[in-house]
Amino acid sequence: MTRDGYTRRPGSSEPTVWGGVPPRNKNFTGRTDLLERLREGIAGEVTAVVPHALHGMGGVGKTQMAVEYAHRYRGDYDLVWWVPSDQAFLVQSSLAALAPFLDLPSATATGIEDAAQAVLDALRRGEPYPRWLLIFDNADRPDELNTIIPRGPGHVLITSRDHRWEDIVDAVRIDVFTRDESLAFLTRRVPHAITEADADMLAESLGDLPLALEQAGALQAQTGMPVDEYLQLLDEHLSSLMAEGKPPEYPKSMTAAWALSVSTLEDKLPEAVELLRCCAFFGAEPIPRAVFSRTAEQLSPHLTGILRDPILLNRAIGELNRFALAKIDNPGRTIQVHRLVQALLRDSLDDEDQDRIRHHVHRLMVSAAPDDPTQPQNWPGYAALLPHVLAAGLPSCQDPDVHALALGFVQYLWLAGHHSSAVEYIDNFEGHWVALNGEDHLDVLDLRRQRANIVRALGRFTEAYELNQGTLAQMRRIGRTDEPFRDVQLQVVNSIGADLRGRGDFRGAFDHDQKSLEEHEAAYGPDDARVLRVVNNLALDFGLISDFRTARELHERSYAGVETGGAGIGATNVLTAWGGLARAVRLSGNYQEAVDLGEAAHSYGADVLSPEHLLTLRTGIDLAIAYRRTGEYEDSLALATETHDRCQRLFGSDHPDTLAVVVCLSNIHRSMNAIDAAYEMIQAALIRYASVYGEEHPYYHGCASNVAILHRVRGDLDEARRANEHALMGLEKALGRNHLYPLTVATNLASDLAARGDLRSAHELGTDTLGRLRALLGEDHPMTLACAANVASDLLADGLEGEGTVLYEDTLDRYTRALGPTHFDTLAATARHHLDCDFDPPPI
Repeated sequence: MTRDGYTRRPGSSEPTVWGGVPPRNKNFTGRTDLLERLREGIAGEVTAVVPHALHGMGGVGKTQMAVEYAHRYRGDYDLVWWVPSDQAFLVQSSLAALAPFLDLPSATATGIEDAAQAVLDALRRGEPYPRWLLIFDNADRPDELNTIIPRGPGHVLITSRDHRWEDIVDAVRIDVFTRDESLAFLTRRVPHAITEADADMLAESLGDLPLALEQAGALQAQTGMPVDEYLQLLDEHLSSLMAEGKPPEYPKSMTAAWALSVSTLEDKLPEAVELLRCCAFFGAEPIPRAVFSRTAEQLSPHLTGILRDPILLNRAIGELNRFALAKIDNPGRTIQVHRLVQALLRDSLDDEDQDRIRHHVHRLMVSAAPDDPTQPQNWPGYAALLPHVLAAGLPSCQDPDVHALALGFVQYLWLAGHHSSAVEYIDNFEGHWVALNGEDHLDVLDLRRQRANIVRALGRFTEAYELNQGTLAQMRRIGRTDEPFRDVQLQVVNSIGADLRGRGDFRGAFDHDQKSLEEHEAAYGPDDARVLRVVNNLALDFGLISDFRTARELHERSYAGVETGGAGIGATNVLTAWGGLARAVRLSGNYQEAVDLGEAAHSYGADVLSPEHLLTLRTGIDLAIAYRRTGEYEDSLALATETHDRCQRLFGSDHPDTLAVVVCLSNIHRSMNAIDAAYEMIQAALIRYASVYGEEHPYYHGCASNVAILHRVRGDLDEARRANEHALMGLEKALGRNHLYPLTVATNLASDLAARGDLRSAHELGTDTLGRLRALLGEDHPMTLACAANVASDLLADGLEGEGTVLYEDTLDRYTRALGPTHFDTLAATARHHLDCDFDPPPI
């Protein structure tokens, strides 16, 4: 048994799972004491490798230490997994990729967030592998990452430049090599070509900094340059650099070694240096190899010549690797340059050259980016470039193509469901663009339009409304009539309908969207994707004013238009239309048909977008409601619970979709007679509805009516009546009496009266409500039938046998034809039990 408590597996030196760990550095030397300290310290579960304070810029070999540790002690682990941690989404993606190796559903089946969480849970439990090692490399955000690092039977190793880890976990400081380590390293790096005396002089000159020694050794291995010549050149470069007074914040030894390597490589293959300078203006994360495309435009003739010659390009990339100036992954898919080397390269250039190369990088990214951010198959391409957007300085570029690329990144983040990240990116771009081009520039206006869409998706309806109203007023003041300006202005117009729905102004949204549809059809014709989006919005409006027949017809038109695909139509458009149609079918009273449509739509969203995408989750909420309406309670509960967990984790408790699924869950629990759980949920939801929507919003009153049902079920008849009367008054004020929501509450209020023994008032209110429901929904709609069944029961209970019996028999006949003889509503009506009519908030 080893000192950390793990037992080495007899006859085995390989873990069962090994993923992402870089190849072992065959030139790794020394660090024995540090490795032993690391081995002893890691028994405390989490250990961070941080640089000595004097070498915070890097180059001391933190990552190489972690790589060597993983390889040296691999036989003590069942699982070793490397987690790139420069960016939060890289951490999630890497953890999610581990899921299949732990016999968990893959990210394609559950979504990245859920897969990553399942992996962390399994590691904490030690199932199926208790002996695991996770390495979080370049984890420079302790506050964010510490919450997701698993504590359990395994070990965690962190490399970071951030000394704050020392206050959180055990830390091992790593400094430059000892002299003996430097000598051993150089002897191994340049075998048979360097004496100990020469190695000592070289190490002295380079300050024993590992990264500098690596580059010096690589240069000598490639050129065979004698050490005395190298030292002379090193001295010349150091003197020159220091005479210029830059860059004093970097280790002098590293500066000189880097400069000499670059100078030598430039003599050998200047094209490689040109490529290296481009790499310096990307982020420190791996750069997709596809960036260096032969199709990029507006580059210098020299760089264009390199990119158009595949043999020369590959030779240049190979030389960067051989001179230890860049790392190339094994299949050659990415290129990565150490952040310190990047900084030195940038600082070696004057402002004019920096601007020139930075713009080359911008053009390379324009060329490498996928064409259409609406298509999910293009999202991995955007994700690979995303870490380089800000590092490359895209916000400050005035190139129209770069502006279009930036807008594409924002659209990708929005459509892919990364809403908070999208807002952060907009914040970075908007200030630059306003400063460069002014408030009235079309790209600024388009960026603000996208911001409004995103903050609305986050549930910030008032902010979205004010943004869009301000942008539209500004565009009307500008008064341009060219096509690009018109297109953005119409998109703003279309967004305002959703803002009005979010504010509870359903009739205002309906009127607005009717005019919007006329404007869009006049501009684009009836079948354009942009028109179909307005059609879908108008369908939502018809649903929210209780005209479900027209809502269904419009959703059918929208779905038929997007299903065939075409320009501007992406998977999000398809799922929006498909899910909307399933909802309209359910609200029309066709529950089994809604289940069939909803299951297909939900599967499409999970497969094409992801199980965690906002639209997939919304479709899941609607499907759970449809399951409950058909009596499939277990399926309804399972789907709603899963959807709630995801919404809670992804969006938080106050997000509109989290609230919607809480209401759904409460209704399911009440239907399954779990009254206390239902009551607790809906009470908490009501408080949040007040803070998110306000107490005058129809959704607040609808939620309050669900609370009232549970008051009555729990025996608090006075509170049930009071709550329903208040909800009815609020809904009548907002929507009028002849709307589904107030009529639903009136039906429940009649049940409150009946439960209190006031049968005359109950069937009088019920009869009035029944007439309104018949006019609004038709005689065979389940809501109409529920009200009719309640009225019939009250008439019979009040001794009005003739009128009551006629209504009772007619209602049972209609129930049997509409829902079948065994549906729970049919059975309740047959037994003359009052039916409770609840509220589920549709998305806006």
